[in-house]
Amino acid sequence: MKQIKKISKRNISRSSLAVRRIGGYALRPLLTALSLCIVVIFSDSCTKTLELAPVSSITSANYWKTEGDVLGYMIGIYSKFRSTMNTTFYMEDRGDSFDPGLHQGMSTAWTQNLTENSAPSWVNFYNLIHHCNLLLKYVDGIRFGDQSTKDRVMAEAYFIRAYTYFYLIRSWGDVPLVLTPTESDDQPLLARSPATEVMAQILKDIQSALSLFPEQGYVNKSRASAPAAEALLADALIWKAKVLGGGAADLNGAVEALDKVIPTASLLPDFSDIYSTDHRNNSEVVLSIYFQKDESGHSYGYYLKPNGALVNDAVNKDDIPWAESAARSQYAPSASLEAAFDVNPADKRKAASMVKGVRSDGSLVGVFDNKLKGTLYPDGRIFDCDIIIYRLGGLLLLKAEALAALGKVSQALVPLNKVRNRAGTGDYTGQTDKKTLEKEILQERFRELYAELKRWPDLVRFHKEGVINLYQVVPELSGKQVPLFFPISRAAHSLNPKLDQTEGYPAF
Repeated sequence: MKQIKKISKRNISRSSLAVRRIGGYALRPLLTALSLCIVVIFSDSCTKTLELAPVSSITSANYWKTEGDVLGYMIGIYSKFRSTMNTTFYMEDRGDSFDPGLHQGMSTAWTQNLTENSAPSWVNFYNLIHHCNLLLKYVDGIRFGDQSTKDRVMAEAYFIRAYTYFYLIRSWGDVPLVLTPTESDDQPLLARSPATEVMAQILKDIQSALSLFPEQGYVNKSRASAPAAEALLADALIWKAKVLGGGAADLNGAVEALDKVIPTASLLPDFSDIYSTDHRNNSEVVLSIYFQKDESGHSYGYYLKPNGALVNDAVNKDDIPWAESAARSQYAPSASLEAAFDVNPADKRKAASMVKGVRSDGSLVGVFDNKLKGTLYPDGRIFDCDIIIYRLGGLLLLKAEALAALGKVSQALVPLNKVRNRAGTGDYTGQTDKKTLEKEILQERFRELYAELKRWPDLVRFHKEGVINLYQVVPELSGKQVPLFFPISRAAHSLNPKLDQTEGYPAF
């Protein structure tokens, strides 16, 4: 593969950038890491490698000088974006997608054991936001050879900041809103801003991105684009409508945005090809996060797979995506997921999503994910499936959801049936009253988007709308009163006393 030359480390004086508390956590900017060597795909046939200077030897004053500085930093942002999003903890574990696997214990999110002592940290999200803020601050003063390149990189930074804040409000609800980089010790600590205020900024950032993208299509599906921004806009507006007190205008805006992105993609005939590493960034993908062997480590699919020793007595071992190392079998596809598939035995997605290991006597070894299989190389399996942020199957169901919420039942059936027919289950023939159809769309998203980091926010949206009772859907929430958003840890509060505890947890 063609590679660009590595940028040599600059001989500049070392200076210490301030360690700053964002949201109560110690945060050191990306430029203070020891060193950073990032490999990011820029095209389906070209890997570009860039080595950034050690952070401790760079200051903002002498780094932001050239177009190359900005483009190199943007690669660093994408690398941070990948590592931050590479987890099921926030968007899957609290739902009903997983049962316990064979090897590891379940997360505190899965057990719903959420207290001030077990609260997750949002430091990585704010670290990512900091880098976007830093780039957006300094890029204006830098001359580019081509204005469209400058516009595109700014649009990408606005997109990633918007997506990260969207992640935060879906996880914690109210969160601190930080729009400038933290470059000194004298900046005040911030309280949590209302989620509605953060959503307003998310929508503003998306519009900024849309105004800057030089093209309406794709340059590379592993980079943010105008279609990806339209997808994020629709996603955010539906959340606003259902969770944050919005209304019909938001739902109609979501449909409008989806009508712009949907024509830019097409459904693959074979569902199993979507995550195949032989079909990366295929026609269905709108935005993905790229993975590659020996470059980025494993994607989160390895949590769902067994090592060879666990399945040695399975007569169908060769049908199971096992690995000798880096496979944990922490989670298994849930009984709830299997039941959702079994409503229609013709559903082709079941075999592409889960596989059972069985012994010669017919007894069960275990149930394993069959979607994020990675690649079987001569030296073993590597879980290098891309993380797909948005794809057409999910966006069609988002459109069906928005239309159904608007009471436009007959219109909602059109995108719903496109997804069903690809799955082999045919047109929906059940009851078409608003609530029944909305429940069906939720279950269709379960079958279509299993393990794609969508289930928990899906459940929250439909719960808030009154379509389901989430506490009756998720087994680990039965009989509990755990709030839908994560708590703030006491340690975070001690660093930033302005942080109030999430509603529903004991106050500090």
